[in-house]
Amino acid sequence: MNACAVAETELAPHDLLALCLQVERDLGRVRDVKWGPRVIDIDLLTYEDLEVNTPSLALPHPYLAERAFVLVPLAEIAPELKLGRKTIADILATMNCRGITKLA
Repeated sequence: MNACAVAETELAPHDLLALCLQVERDLGRVRDVKWGPRVIDIDLLTYEDLEVNTPSLALPHPYLAERAFVLVPLAEIAPELKLGRKTIADILATMNCRGITKLA
């Protein structure tokens, strides 16, 4: 199951990431296999209009435009959000969304 949320914070991007990783650990996430099964996965997709590229954080999320399972819920709350020159809705409109089912 995937979901997206918009949040306001006074935390800097790396501090927000650290908080998200702590929440994952508190909920039982163990990072032993890259892209392996997990009980929870919290990703920072964007942070204002910032572009960040450090070993621990990349913003916007480097795979955001490739993942319909992320873009579908993101388009519900932020269809006009820009990723480069295109909106999330524009990017999603070009993708194959077969297999993605919205939950009521």
